[in-house]
Amino acid sequence: MSIRTGVLVGLVAALTAGCSLAGNDTHDGPSTVTLVTHDSFAAPQQVLDAFKQQTGITINVVKKGDAGALTNALVLTKANPIGDAAYGVDSTFASRALSEGVFAPYTSPEADRGPQRYAVDSEHRLSAVDVGDVCVNIDTTWFAAHGVPEPETYDDLVKPEYKDLAVVENPATSSPGLAFLLGTIARYGEQNWQNYWTRLKDNGVRTAAGWEEAYSQDFSGSSGKGPRPIVVSYASSPAAEIGDDGKPRTKALLDTCYRQVEYAGVLAGSPNADKAQKVIDFLLSQQFQATVADNMYVYPAREGVALPHTWTTAAPLPPNPASLPADAVQAGRERWIEQWRSLLGQ
Repeated sequence: MSIRTGVLVGLVAALTAGCSLAGNDTHDGPSTVTLVTHDSFAAPQQVLDAFKQQTGITINVVKKGDAGALTNALVLTKANPIGDAAYGVDSTFASRALSEGVFAPYTSPEADRGPQRYAVDSEHRLSAVDVGDVCVNIDTTWFAAHGVPEPETYDDLVKPEYKDLAVVENPATSSPGLAFLLGTIARYGEQNWQNYWTRLKDNGVRTAAGWEEAYSQDFSGSSGKGPRPIVVSYASSPAAEIGDDGKPRTKALLDTCYRQVEYAGVLAGSPNADKAQKVIDFLLSQQFQATVADNMYVYPAREGVALPHTWTTAAPLPPNPASLPADAVQAGRERWIEQWRSLLGQ
């Protein structure tokens, strides 16, 4: 039995043995909760089945694109919700979802075990599930082979030696693209971020519609073996690029990271709110949180959850990521995106 399989069996055993979710491990019979989420959602079927066995609740997963597309779908359907709970609205879009009244208040009994560190709403309409900081990633093998020094900072990306080497995502259509834009605004301020992007454009940056295109097609460090060794991705991405020697082939530049937290909440107007609350408890539970690194390459929001051992060196959590206040993001997001489009000719 592998270490990972052994851990998973232990988690399932813990759930089926009656670990408390929402303070009550009894159920009134079978029911279904629709969880609306992003395309990257993944969880071991054994853990979902154990939750069903314990609570009688079947989780019906409905995927709606990335975090931006998910948020748009939830806002557009708020009068007639397309689910009972949602997971995957991140910190770049949370303020919009909250201002539109998408989520109902709910304080999970699991929320004080770490998720409270990332609270964005005094009404507790959103609970943090995971952290997925967005950072510039580089293909270290490419730089070694070409004798080019590895970049380390935002400023490095506009230097002549890195011309035509970087690919980023469109902030209008991509959650990591928006996080990277916000990171540059946090770094250079309202007065100077556009000047930085003008220099980045002049240095040959390529813009992809989304993360999948940028990472899997354009980035040389991925399985797609694209032409560009610099990409906007996640702090955890190098954990997916471990070579036969046990070492990562890529690296996240920790001085370029922007804090991105993914949240879950009960959808306002759901006729199944009591069961939806139990699903939120489940997403914050030790059992589910222990699966998120292996299955979604994100960091658990819950304290005390062990990460895969390779993450210690390949994908450490950035110690000082940039961030902007939620109200500043809400006030400036659409204006910044339009300014970016004008600058980049998108």
